[in-house]
Amino acid sequence: MGRVDLSVSNPIDVQIWSDVQCPWCYIGKRKFAAAVEQFDGDVTVTYRSFELAPDTPVDFEGSPVDYLSQRKGISPEQAQMMVDRVSGIAESVGLEYHYDRIHQTNTVLAHELLHFAKAHGKQVELKERLLRAYFTEGRHIGRADDLAELAAEVGLDPSAAATALAEHTYLPDVKADMAQAVAYGIQGVPFFVIDAKYGISGAQESATFLAALQQAAAERESAPVEAS
Repeated sequence: MGRVDLSVSNPIDVQIWSDVQCPWCYIGKRKFAAAVEQFDGDVTVTYRSFELAPDTPVDFEGSPVDYLSQRKGISPEQAQMMVDRVSGIAESVGLEYHYDRIHQTNTVLAHELLHFAKAHGKQVELKERLLRAYFTEGRHIGRADDLAELAAEVGLDPSAAATALAEHTYLPDVKADMAQAVAYGIQGVPFFVIDAKYGISGAQESATFLAALQQAAAERESAPVEAS
């Protein structure tokens, strides 16, 4: 069965552009994980930054329903229907979304922290922790102090994390990811780039991800071997 982020010689490379306050990104993460479980090979995952709403204040005044209503120019009732729909889909893949607890916020520091975690070999763990903190637990993921606490929960040094956030050490990496997203033409997330060949947009069904992984593996096997 498939494995993620193990020390293997030649795993299928998957780059995932996403935002930690994107409900479809968490759903897509679960559907992709199910595909990896069925895949007869190894996969390495790198999360790339994509800010859905970089103009959002750290402490948004209002609920996620208010935010959706304002941002999309729809009624609160329509926004509530969107929230209810995505929450139901999340439940179908084993996730609990509690929109009554969510703190709408700016996610740039969370993205910086994910790059810090990548540099210390804990990006996959932190990504899961941030998504669960935001959608299920109602934790604030826009403030440095709260983020340092979450970093500690996955085994990262909270003091080093706080320093990196204060100095914006990894902000250039966030901006580089955003620039690459523009270059690829990515307009929404999640967006999966598999082995630098296949782009998959959205929280597709696991079968779609599995087919792309299998195709990438088959192409590797059929590629001509270069003479040494």
